[in-house]
Amino acid sequence: MQKGHIGVTTENIFPVIKKFLYSDNEIFLRELVANAIDASRKLRTLASFGDFKGELGELNVEVKVDKEAGTLTVSDRGIGMTEEEIDKYINQIAFSGAEEFVNKFKDSATSIIGHFGLGFYSAFMVSKKVEIRTLSYKEGAQAVKWVCDGSPEYEMEPIEKADRGTDVVLYIDDDNKEYLEQSRIDALLKKYCRFLPVPVISGKEQEWKDGKYVDTDKPKIVNATEPLWTKKPSDLTDEDYRTFYHELYPGQEDPLFWIHLNVDYPFTLTGVLYFPKIKSNLDIRKDRIQLYCNQVFVTDSVEGVVPEFMMLLQGVIDSPDIPLNVSRSYLQSDRNVKKISNHITKKVASRLDELFKADRTDFEKKWDDIRIFIQYGMLTDEKFAEAAMNFCLLKDTDGKYFTLEEYRKLIEAEQTDKDGDVVYLYTTDATAQYSYIEAAKDKGYNVLVMDGQLDGHFISMLESKKEKTRFVRVDSDVTSRLIPKEEDADAALTPDQVSMLTTLFHSQVPKVEKAEFLVSFKNLDSKDDPVLVTQNEYMRRMKEMAATQPGMAFYAEMPDSYNLIVNTAQPLVESVLKEAEAALASELKPYREIVERDNKKLTELRSEFKDNKPSDEQKKEEDALMASVDAARKEQESIIGSYAATLPKVRQMIDLALLGNGLLRGKALTEFVRRSVELL
Repeated sequence: MQKGHIGVTTENIFPVIKKFLYSDNEIFLRELVANAIDASRKLRTLASFGDFKGELGELNVEVKVDKEAGTLTVSDRGIGMTEEEIDKYINQIAFSGAEEFVNKFKDSATSIIGHFGLGFYSAFMVSKKVEIRTLSYKEGAQAVKWVCDGSPEYEMEPIEKADRGTDVVLYIDDDNKEYLEQSRIDALLKKYCRFLPVPVISGKEQEWKDGKYVDTDKPKIVNATEPLWTKKPSDLTDEDYRTFYHELYPGQEDPLFWIHLNVDYPFTLTGVLYFPKIKSNLDIRKDRIQLYCNQVFVTDSVEGVVPEFMMLLQGVIDSPDIPLNVSRSYLQSDRNVKKISNHITKKVASRLDELFKADRTDFEKKWDDIRIFIQYGMLTDEKFAEAAMNFCLLKDTDGKYFTLEEYRKLIEAEQTDKDGDVVYLYTTDATAQYSYIEAAKDKGYNVLVMDGQLDGHFISMLESKKEKTRFVRVDSDVTSRLIPKEEDADAALTPDQVSMLTTLFHSQVPKVEKAEFLVSFKNLDSKDDPVLVTQNEYMRRMKEMAATQPGMAFYAEMPDSYNLIVNTAQPLVESVLKEAEAALASELKPYREIVERDNKKLTELRSEFKDNKPSDEQKKEEDALMASVDAARKEQESIIGSYAATLPKVRQMIDLALLGNGLLRGKALTEFVRRSVELL
């Protein structure tokens, strides 16, 4: 039996690095500049410990494009490397110099960026050859040149170099000539390096001269070394925060407010999160919040680091404690990330509570803009929902704002139904539902405005969290039944009268696209309208929620279900019924007799076989009787329907109810107007 070690050779690893190490090859520039920053900060750390006694001078990093030579060079004046260090850190892939350095100086070198030692090799994704020219800071060190063409072979030799530090020279391959364009390099530096802690120079400052921009002699520094989130909140003004916001997001309106994150235990986290004005559409994007690691841009896909609902925010988060893979492009979920996510949630909730308590009037002014964010947070994050119960507001039709507790106390006395449930009345469109709102207010009720995209889901959440609580839309029933205080009064109609009225009114309902109407009868106040249209609360809410929740598409495809309520106590309805009974009595009599006779026979027949299976003869007789009853009923409906068509006031009553609900359109609306003129 043979035993040994599995070896990973450079022949295997180089193609992986070149093609698969990073999801996007433009990341190479970030890695090389980050390495140069590390080298510069390492030297500063050594000087602070007295391990380097020379002059630091300017520790700038320079990125230089030479289009003619086909090279891109990243230079620094940091610690440099000796031949032994090149052999250790470059020739032995993934042995990270930064990792070793941090272990040695861990108490003072927390901002060293590199962790894996693979960043340098990203250069081979865009280069046919890479050259390192380096001189260590160590006294008496020999400068060294290292060259590799992406194969396992390399060359290393001593050279002359005047200044300490490292130059990494990339000979850009034919497929990546875009990286020899200064504009492309400037764009990448702005994306990845705009807040690095050491000045990064690329090209020259420009000025307008003779109708065009020309280079000056002044080097162009592309980054701000002390971005706003690295400073103390006490040293910053509101204008500082707004200015920084517009640097991040040019052309946008001022943010509503912001939260400055500054945590050093049990993890390190800094940043600024802004509350932008959110448009009416729920706009959840994945690139609103930028993640940095020690001021190096990592990603704007921050799922996992912040809760989903905070995708509505904008800003910056910077933490060296968030674990990243070798490309720093995708986050790995672990306990640390969960702790950070929980802390951000807690901090945001705390800040909102603080703003509410400090200046409620100002908070109420901003409520309509931040409502969707808070509701989304409460719907998707349990801990945030608990905290938000204190500052979540409800607005009524008079424009007054209430906390959840305040509002319940306001309506409890008047809006508790016969079962002890507190009923929250609301409108989704204060203009379209105006008459219903006024009728409710006349009874002493208060009506909330719930016209947001998430309000359907939010209402359901509140009903589940608040015991003995129901939300009812103000047009979902007649006003007297929105908050039932006692059992409904019986309409007191005979079966023939129910059949008569059902056909009279149902036959005259115009066709409304994707809508169904169910005729019912209520003995309401004689002063109420003769016909009212309401919509089933449950089905309507399900359809509204389906608009923002793909999994509920079943409800979205269903037709709207409406109740056509006929008020049997209304004089107009009473007169229509009496007139119809008188006009159709003789014509309907024979069919009613058939229905009565055959129904009686059916009852007697079915009593013969009860729970037993009927014989073939009995089944045949049953089918014949049922067909006879059905035919007689259809004849009655035809007679009543024809008669109803001659009664314009029946159609007028229905159309008035539809008009009040915005359901009368097109041809039906035109006919209503013409009929109204004729009736006048």
